[in-house]
Amino acid sequence: MRLRFLFCVLFCLFIGNQIFAQQNREIPIAKIHADTSTRKPKVDTTILSKKGKPQTDLYEVLSRLLNENAKPAADTVTTRPVISVVPAIGYTLVSRLAIVLSGNVAFRTGPDSRVSAIIASTSYTQNKQFSVPVQTSIWSRDNRYNFIGDYRFYKYPQSTYGLGSSSRIQNDDPMDYKFIRFYETAYRRITGNFYAGVGYMLDTHYDIIDDGNINGTISDYSRYGKAGHSIASGFSASALYDSRDNGLNASKGAFVSLTYRSALTALGSTQRWNSLMMDARKYFKFPANSENVIALWNFDWVVLNGSPAYLDLPSLSWDSNSATGRGYIQGRFRGAQMFYGEAEYRFRITGNGLIGGVMFANASTFSAAQGTKLQRVQPGFGPGLRIKLNKVSNTNISIDYGFGMQGSRGLFIDVGEAF
Repeated sequence: MRLRFLFCVLFCLFIGNQIFAQQNREIPIAKIHADTSTRKPKVDTTILSKKGKPQTDLYEVLSRLLNENAKPAADTVTTRPVISVVPAIGYTLVSRLAIVLSGNVAFRTGPDSRVSAIIASTSYTQNKQFSVPVQTSIWSRDNRYNFIGDYRFYKYPQSTYGLGSSSRIQNDDPMDYKFIRFYETAYRRITGNFYAGVGYMLDTHYDIIDDGNINGTISDYSRYGKAGHSIASGFSASALYDSRDNGLNASKGAFVSLTYRSALTALGSTQRWNSLMMDARKYFKFPANSENVIALWNFDWVVLNGSPAYLDLPSLSWDSNSATGRGYIQGRFRGAQMFYGEAEYRFRITGNGLIGGVMFANASTFSAAQGTKLQRVQPGFGPGLRIKLNKVSNTNISIDYGFGMQGSRGLFIDVGEAF
């Protein structure tokens, strides 16, 4: 009885009844197959193949412990919304312990449309950080258009450590600020797996306070130019290719995204500047006849011209998924140019897919201010454990321990893969 109660507590902390998307992850474009001969309903490729040994997940295991006659949750989404609420815990170097309440709504706008989703959460961390991110992906009835939204409010105490990848961790500059984001992009399918989109992007930081470097040296933030607030407002243009079999946890295929962003003073920006962001990922099974996967990731983020506000500069773990740089605290490196690469090997430990593992290694390099050269390459690496949260979407609980340079190391707990 005590054992069952313990499992029930863990279950409530980690998962809800159904999970169709990950918290704090981009909502991917995924292919859909249809049997035109039988006119059977289209099926999302997030539903895994049933080849080989039947899979199980944490929900099934705990349900059996609590109720031997429990039936599996439904694995389809219709035009009727499916609502999930998920209490969870997490841990990163920048937040320490985090308590999260996450919810999502999954639905179709038509019988043959792809799954649309609205994901919202609120969290409070041990470092007194408060955040409310909301992500949306709404498909048109004919799947020709996809509307992607990213809206956030943060109250966010966080240190910065200077510009460039040669910055020293001793140059710790504690900061505090509030942050609002409003991104909306409309994608249109061009042909096959190719999409193009246009959008609007707004980032505003305000009530910015910094204490200066705790070691008494002059901070790069002071040299770059202090400001109590900043606004980046402008349009974006995007091109996207997505052939992944599962956008949440791919085993094959590729994803390439290219986004050009402008910040225009005519639209309220503090400074005029332009940036380019490229995100490229490749997945393949290794060995070919196994369920193990090699995943490769390249993420580049560069300022083309102008001078963004300090907090708008490219920075480690400030990509849209907050996923770059396991082994380092968020914001550890910052600069006008960022080049990043990562490789991960994902493998099963148990035959039913409940437990898995990963080994990962990454490397990043940054310049300092605009017009300066790239600095030292900073590596990160480590092992990880995966617990199957939902076998329908192939979503895992990720527990990673990362190592970096200058004594940087720490535990990272999240829902879903890093990329």
